[in-house]
Amino acid sequence: MIRWDAHVCLPLHPQASFVPIDRLHAAGVDYVSINVGMDMNPVAQIMSVIAGYRATLAASPERYRLVRSAADIEAALAAGQMAVGFDLEGAMPLLDQPDMVALYASLGVRQIHFAYNRNNAVADGCHDVARGLTALGRRMVEAVNAAGLLMDCAHTGRQCSLDIMAASAQPVVFSHANPQALVDHGRNITDSQIRACAATGGVVCVSGVSLFLGNDAPTAQDVARHAAYVANLVGVQHVGIGLDIGFSEATLDDTPPGAFDPTYWWPASAGYTHAIAGVRYTPIAAWQEMDAALQATGMNSDDTAMVMGGNMMRVAQQVWRA
Repeated sequence: MIRWDAHVCLPLHPQASFVPIDRLHAAGVDYVSINVGMDMNPVAQIMSVIAGYRATLAASPERYRLVRSAADIEAALAAGQMAVGFDLEGAMPLLDQPDMVALYASLGVRQIHFAYNRNNAVADGCHDVARGLTALGRRMVEAVNAAGLLMDCAHTGRQCSLDIMAASAQPVVFSHANPQALVDHGRNITDSQIRACAATGGVVCVSGVSLFLGNDAPTAQDVARHAAYVANLVGVQHVGIGLDIGFSEATLDDTPPGAFDPTYWWPASAGYTHAIAGVRYTPIAAWQEMDAALQATGMNSDDTAMVMGGNMMRVAQQVWRA
């Protein structure tokens, strides 16, 4: 059984510690997708982060493997390494150039979504005015498909996500999103979005963030409850986990340079307190409890194996190219 965490956040700094990644591996996680930048981060900062992360991975080849394909994950598992990929949160780092997608792919990015909460020239954010996928956005979807990356719809506006899923020639995922039917929040997704994702052959990965789970001290049981909702709606083969844990280091400042207003990206009107300072995360140790928590919802061991990683591995085998 492979365990796959579809999204975590280290400090966006080239010197970020990978101790949290080691802790995830010790908790049984085999593959982790690490965020390398968001719409509010300039390309210079993102490239510095990618360079730093790649250097950290390369310095410990016995511990980590930066993957390009599902076969690389299998090789990492056999070697006892943590398999790692990068993800990009938003299209602004693409500079309105579809060709940028392939460049990021060559540097280790394996999944991307197009808007981080707010609108841009490509797509709508979930906390902004609905417009739908733009003409440039359709070209970007084609570029993501052509580069063999996972097309992600987390943080994306509801109608825009439906447009993306209709435009994609490959399965689409939500790397960290929860059902709106359980917790009414703009970052959570409707049953229509969940069904559309499943219709592409994709996977909805449940987030472990307190605000989206409806519990200020979230647990594996909360994640399992949301996973079970998705499974009951569209089938267990379309459920995954992306805990979206945000790690910080007191000695590192990863604030985007220039004029940066966190209340724009995380508006109080959407329930954020002091931007995301008040957010709490499901702990890493929840991975060790997840199988039992999922089975307590009525799933069997085959079901839990799919949810904890098998479904995302299936999609990666279809989408990623070596």
